[in-house]
This record gives sequence, structure tokens and C-alpha cells, in this order.
Amino acid sequence: MTVEELLKALELGEDQDLEFKAAQGGLPRSVWETVSSFANTAGGTIILGVAEQFGKFEIVGINKPQTLIKDFWDNHNNREKLNYPICRDADVTTWEIEKKTVICIQIPQASRQQRPIYINNNPIGGTFKRNYEGDYRCTEVEVRQMLRDAAEEPSDGRILEGFTIADLDSESLKAYRNRFASRNPDHPFLALSDQDLLESLGGWRRDRVSKIEGITLAGILMFGKERSILDALPHFHLDYQEQFSTDPEVRWTYRLTVDGKWTPNLFNFYYRVYPNLVENIDVPFQLDQYAIRIEETHVHEALREALINTLIHADHQTTHSIQIIKRPDRFILINPGRLRIPLEQLYQGGISDPRNPNLLKMFQMLGLVERAGSGFQKILRAWREQHWLIPLVAENLQLELTAIQMPVVSMIPESVEQELRQVVGEAYPTLDELERTILMLAHRLGEISNRDIQRYRNEHSRNIGSLLHKFVAMGWLKKSGQGFGTRYQWTSPSSEHLPESSEHLPESSEHLPESSEHLPESSEHLPPEQEQILQQIAAPVQTSGKKLPKATMEAIILDLCAINWLTLRTLARLLARKPDYLRNYFIAPMLKDGRLELKMPDNLRHPQQAYRKTAQP
Repeated sequence: MTVEELLKALELGEDQDLEFKAAQGGLPRSVWETVSSFANTAGGTIILGVAEQFGKFEIVGINKPQTLIKDFWDNHNNREKLNYPICRDADVTTWEIEKKTVICIQIPQASRQQRPIYINNNPIGGTFKRNYEGDYRCTEVEVRQMLRDAAEEPSDGRILEGFTIADLDSESLKAYRNRFASRNPDHPFLALSDQDLLESLGGWRRDRVSKIEGITLAGILMFGKERSILDALPHFHLDYQEQFSTDPEVRWTYRLTVDGKWTPNLFNFYYRVYPNLVENIDVPFQLDQYAIRIEETHVHEALREALINTLIHADHQTTHSIQIIKRPDRFILINPGRLRIPLEQLYQGGISDPRNPNLLKMFQMLGLVERAGSGFQKILRAWREQHWLIPLVAENLQLELTAIQMPVVSMIPESVEQELRQVVGEAYPTLDELERTILMLAHRLGEISNRDIQRYRNEHSRNIGSLLHKFVAMGWLKKSGQGFGTRYQWTSPSSEHLPESSEHLPESSEHLPESSEHLPESSEHLPPEQEQILQQIAAPVQTSGKKLPKATMEAIILDLCAINWLTLRTLARLLARKPDYLRNYFIAPMLKDGRLELKMPDNLRHPQQAYRKTAQP
């Protein structure tokens, strides 16, 4: 962050990756919760010497900055306070602004080997993550998921005590042998017994220290019987859906899931799903050097890579399921577990860190995947050859999910440009290439983020961000969410006829599939037309580059609450403000003077507490 960016941030307020603290009485104890949350999420910046006063952030400065910096480093390097020293010397700087000193602390994102970053020598109670509401304490399940990812020993190599060869489906293992033999009939593995073959593949293991041996997690996942898999992983679930109906009451036209009608191990799932994925793909066939038709195109290869990557990179020990969704205009593949390499590195290629290397080997021996680190490059190549929109990968940092959305739509059809001209009007000829690209992506995908656009363009995220804010102000795009969860929707009247966009992209929890039982409350299931009205009312707050006068904010809150009962969470989402800030500076005073009323006046702490504008006599 630069001084100029800080001054701009003072106008916009705190964000998912920015935290202000006054620090007038010394280093705040809460700073360590923020250090933990930033490191475990996506990094961020802490500014000391900035206070919130009357709804605005102002520079108050630090009187003895060197003393405070020393205090920070003393605690930072004390393992009793912070388990891992995440910052470097260059991450802490001081600035002189308006003759006052502020301290800037950059918190890098922790690698998967470093997570969880926790405080007070307590991983279960001292691990935090970040969302748009601020720092929150991680659950024990979240902490254990981070610890699994940090371990050097692959989780799919874990020996399952009490499980035997009898827990494997003999037909699956036989089918694997047959496919292996058809590809490589002279391979020495084929002469091995089932147990020895499994050991060579990583499905059976002997622990050299404890002398324990048995089926591994990879073995049961790849070849297990349904009951045996569920005994090992009670929350295990696979879900393939084809969503081709235009009837909103029909959620899928075909579904394959764990239902007792087949043996739902990963081997069978792959061979049942892949033919469905590639069925009716509208791509021209290719010819080999002898002018013979090649049945499998690069698109087929890309879909195979995407499907197998979803299976081998999933954290199968969570409560979330693997979901594969096929629609007329896109494929969506979701797996539990965050990326184990930076997102930028994924697009560059060359490096891989598979969560389940034994599963990877099992698929490799069938010739279904090649060397690690090349799979996503094949996906990008295939999509570029077809001039389709680039596949986009998104992470849900709170729920620890990863999704890839693979659109099968052309970049800029003529009809799209015509609609862009209709929406933008006379300003369209003045748009430069970047501006047209942003609007085109919003139109084609229905919803985009700053990071999505960076996959297509090399401009800095700040330049892209300023254009997105401009388009919101012009009414061409609609903004929702905050921080890393901020997304921009296409607002053309004809957008209601577009295919559903990216509600399965877990960049923020509102974009997860309906089947996820862990969805946080989003927009209270308001009717779409009502949600649109609320967004229009809140637009001046969302698009303003500076703090609005208190009277203006109060008027907007009253207009919102005149439409329906609204919870504090929904108001915070619509107004892009922290719930505590709205509660303390607006809701409480407006309840006190009678301009707002409570939905549950007899239970002030009711989880569904909501507010409405008081009817005028």
C-alpha cells in the first residue's frame, strides 16, 4: 500500500483486506487476531494511527512509533504469542501524513505449510480468518482442515485401521486391472496380487515405525464399497448434475449421486461422469497426419483433466461434497479444499502440489492424466482454440472450497455487441478496449470480479477497479459484496433471459450451490424485483467515493426499511458497511427516536431480528 492508496482508503473505509486501529494506548491486543485472520485468508494491511470518529476515519497518529514497532516485533517473534513469524522487516513501515506518524503493517498470506497462524499458543481457540464483517474465530473443523493441508505426509496415504481387502469392491479393482492391461499389457504390476498391486499404487501401505499396515484412504476412495467408504468418511458425497431445463422448478434433468444404486467410488464415478460430460460437445473434429479423424479433441482432454483434478485435489475429509454440474452454456466443478498453490501460479503452470498424490498415481497409470502441473494449461489451450471465455477459478476462503467455471460461449458474438451498444448508448464509441472487455465479460458471465478480468487483461487491479466503480455509477453494472467477495452484475433489462451465471462460484458464500447445507444467510430470500429495488436505493452508498453525510445515510436506511423487514446482515450487505458500524451509529439512534421499529421487540437478540420504518400516524 502507498500513501495515496491510504488516503483513498480513508474515504472508502475498512475492507476485507484493510484494518484501521487507533493504537493510542499502545499496541492493541486485537491486532494479533487481525494478523492471524489476514495470514489465514488472503493477506492484508493493518494501519495503526487511524481512528473512526463519527462514522469517518481520521488520522490521529502515533506518538511513539518506535516503541510501538518494537512491541510489535517482540510479540511477533514470540512463539507464545504468534506461532509463526509471518512478517518480514520490510512489511512494517512508517509514514508522515499531515505531520502525524502512522504505521503500516503488511500481513502476507500464509502458505499451506504455514497455516494455521494462531495466537496465544492455542490453535483451536486462537486461529482466525477474515470476512467482510471482520475477524472471526475459526471452528475446530476449519483448524483441523488447515492442519491436514500443512502436513507433509499426504492425507490419502493414511492407513485406515480395521479395514481390509474385503472393504474394496472386487468388480472395481478388476475393471481397473483390465483398463491398465489394455493400455500397457506388459507392465510388471499386472502380475502382482491384488494386495501387492494396491501397495504399488498407494492403496495399501506399511508404516515402517509402528509396523501397522492396511488399506489407505486412497485405496478406499478409489475402489471402496459404498458402506466402507461412508464408514471411513461419514460426510463423503459425490454429485453430478445436468441442468438443461428452462423450468425453474426442475433443478436437474439428470443426476448421479450416492444413492445405493451403484458403487460410488472415484473409479466408477469418473467412468460414469466423463462420457456424460463430453456428450454432444459442439466442437469440430480434427485429423491426424494420415487424415484419419481424431475422436478426442483438446476439449475432451480438457474436460477429462478438469474432472480428474477435481477428484484428486479435493479434501475428502471435510463435510462438503464434490459437485460436477453441466449446463448448456458452461461446466462447473467444485471441490472441498483451497488451492495449495497461488492462483496466479495455477494459470502460469509448471508447478503442482496435489492434495492426494496416491489418487493421482492411480489415474496416471491408466493414462488419464500426465505430468503434474500441466493439466490446467491444457484446459486453457483448449478453450482458447475454441475462442471461448477463459475458464475461471475461484476460492471460497471461508468455506474452504475451490470451483472452476468453464464457459462454452464465444467471446463477443454480434448480438452481444449490439446489446452493449443499446445499454451504453452514445458513449459506446468512446470506450477503449479494456472498458469494452469488462462490459463484455459482465454480459457473457452475468457476474464478474476484478480478479476475473485480470485473467483476460494485464492492467493493474486498481485501474480495473476504478472502471468497475465508474460503470456502477453509470448504471451499467450493479455491485454486491465487499473485499475479495465483491462482484459486479450485468444490469441490462435483457439479462433476465441470459443463462444463469456463476451462482456456483464460491468466491463469496452467496454463490454456492443450493445443495450446500453450510450456506450463510444471504438476502433473506427476497423476491428478485424487491432485491433490485433495494439495490437501487442503496446505490448512492455503494458507489460513493467518500463518506456520505449522516442525514443522507439515515434517509437511505429509512427508504430501505420502508420496503420490507430487513436484518442487520442484509443492511450491511446492501450498504457495504460493517454491521457494528451500522448498529452503533444509525440503527440504535433511529430505534431510540422512533423512526425504526423492531420485528421482535420482546427478544432483542433473536437471530432473525429485523427492522422496518415506523408507520407515520
